[in-house]
Amino acid sequence: MEFLRPASWEEALAAKAEHPSAVPIAGGTDVMVEINFDHRRPTHLMDLNRVPELHEWEVGDGTVRLGASVSYSKIIDELAPVLPGLALASHTVGSPQIRNRGSVGGNLGAASPAGDSHPALLAAGAEVEVESVRGIRSIPVEDFYTGVKRNALAEDELIKWVHIRKADGPQQFSKVGTRNAMVIAVCAFGIALHPGTRTVQTGVGSAAPTPLRARAAEDFLNAALEDGGFWDNGRTIPPSVAREFAQLCSGACNPIDDVRGSATYRRRAVGVMARRTLGWIWESYRAGGNGRTTEGGARCA
Repeated sequence: MEFLRPASWEEALAAKAEHPSAVPIAGGTDVMVEINFDHRRPTHLMDLNRVPELHEWEVGDGTVRLGASVSYSKIIDELAPVLPGLALASHTVGSPQIRNRGSVGGNLGAASPAGDSHPALLAAGAEVEVESVRGIRSIPVEDFYTGVKRNALAEDELIKWVHIRKADGPQQFSKVGTRNAMVIAVCAFGIALHPGTRTVQTGVGSAAPTPLRARAAEDFLNAALEDGGFWDNGRTIPPSVAREFAQLCSGACNPIDDVRGSATYRRRAVGVMARRTLGWIWESYRAGGNGRTTEGGARCA
């Protein structure tokens, strides 16, 4: 196994073009586990820690440009006001040591359906900027996941930035695990209110071959909120609407039975999380919340 250490982004792209099978590594929280258990034996590892721009972020007028190697700890400490859903999800990742090393770019590259950042990225609205020596392209995050642990990257491409919409309303994240910390999600759910467009977006994790949005549930809820004038009158969402939303979120799932939970349990749990998180964010919206608080936030149960 050869170890590549590019000192710049240009060197990294050139190395990836020359060695398409090279596996990028920054935090290594997924890759090193696979290597240690002999689940993967790449011919080349490419250390990206010396590429400075991958550790940077920029808060713009409408979006946050997040470097692929920005750690979960940095997101929690520095970006919670503008990316509250992602910050809540980051709180549930592993241990403090893992949060100091792991990154959203690594989560995207691994493309595990159980990745904690995926529901938050889907709910917030994100695009993945990838690059090769051939050029740059931007991939909507919902199109980035192509199968179980498979993504839309070409062999010579690397993730450089993740562009995420700044929160203009409350966001939430909830996760069910076999214990309260340091656990792979049995299932997870993210939700975000976007008052500017009067829409709600969702993200479901570990309940299908890929992370996904519950689009039928979103369409139903968006129509119900608009038809009932809820964005303007601020009334409580009726229980019947919340139940239907939850059922549609459950219906979006296509889970499996495994050692962490049954398919039936996962569908049920996603519906419960959908109903609860909808209640949390709508109460925050009614109270004038801007999505910056974490009350009732990310939970492992």
